[in-house]
Amino acid sequence: MTTRSQRRLALAQLANSVGDGAFYVTSALYFTRVAGLSPARVGLGLTLAWAFGSLVGVPLGRVADRRGPRGTSVLLALATSAAVGSFLLVRGFAFFVAAACLYTAAQSGLAASRQALLARLVPAGERTGLLARLQSTLNGGLAVGAALGGLALSAGTAAAYRGALALDAVCFLACALLLTRLPRTAPNATAVPEAVPVAGAERTPREGILRDRPYVLVTLLNAILMLRLPLLSLVLPLWITEHTEAPAWVASGLFVLNTLAVTLFQVRAARGIAGLGSALRAVRLSGLVMLACCAVFALSAGRSAGPATAILVAGAVLQVVAEMQQSAGSWQLSFDLAPPERIGEYQGFYGTSVTVARTLGPLVLTTMLLDWGTPGWLLLGGLMTVAAYATGPAARRADRHRAARAAVGDDGPVRDAELPQPA
Repeated sequence: MTTRSQRRLALAQLANSVGDGAFYVTSALYFTRVAGLSPARVGLGLTLAWAFGSLVGVPLGRVADRRGPRGTSVLLALATSAAVGSFLLVRGFAFFVAAACLYTAAQSGLAASRQALLARLVPAGERTGLLARLQSTLNGGLAVGAALGGLALSAGTAAAYRGALALDAVCFLACALLLTRLPRTAPNATAVPEAVPVAGAERTPREGILRDRPYVLVTLLNAILMLRLPLLSLVLPLWITEHTEAPAWVASGLFVLNTLAVTLFQVRAARGIAGLGSALRAVRLSGLVMLACCAVFALSAGRSAGPATAILVAGAVLQVVAEMQQSAGSWQLSFDLAPPERIGEYQGFYGTSVTVARTLGPLVLTTMLLDWGTPGWLLLGGLMTVAAYATGPAARRADRHRAARAAVGDDGPVRDAELPQPA
């Protein structure tokens, strides 16, 4: 990818992340105070929508493989803009769920198609480094957008909330425009299903991705590691107000700390990650750091304002270190373990780990951490450590599985006995 294309891809990321930042900090209050929905209905609607988004991510990723990732990305960015714009018209639960389903479907598909576009434009050895730079850009944009959304929160008017959502819609239009400036990539002909005769057996060359069980397992383990997503936005604000004497504004400070740290240090954290071995080392390190992070957060329970704030800041530092390591390792694994001709489809499936974490994480973590307290924090840290270490054997098996499928030139069934075994 040329330097100019990299800049355009980064600008597209920046454009939609600014809008997302404004949307994230204002949408909940918009839906409850302006659209007139109850918090319970907002939560139920978003859970249903993200479940739907997780289902359509794979088919939309397959479309990107077959029809070309650039054009698919542009259309899905436009669809996201339309979905956000439709939120401005929400007046009832049914309309809200429909608009939210369009939003999550477009977001899930856009994530998959942009990953496929990047894979087509960037050599394999450069992808993780570029993704780290894009992640830094994303967090910088989120911080700017969150600040703009904060102005809407300060105003507290219906017009201000609508302005924040309108900004997000416009930002996705800008994202679509910038994506059209990237080089055109031809559809991947090998991603189109065709019958392939195999002597002595009746086989289909394109089985569903769920039959690639090693990759499915890696995705499931990543979903466990992604349970960190609701920590900053949901769990910690509630933990701070209910279990510590730290001021409520500390939650906002921790969010700013996280976004700034990722903006400044994600690229550095991803350096040296260029293959399966280095990616697995980063994931294992993230699991250990998350265990320490959870233990530190647990120590804040019942503390007075000063000590609690200091402990929470220390926990947040550990959390962002774990996040950057896990993100870099996860990006490398998601590309390395996928068949090159089906990157969009596989990225769509791998992205379901994020939607699963966003869907189940709030319920799981609020029960585990707010109700159980310290034992819950330690259980979460232990679960993430186990998932991080289990990713190693799962990823190595997925790599052998991918190599075996590539060796026969087909995506048909591969039995365990056909996999090359380690020496």
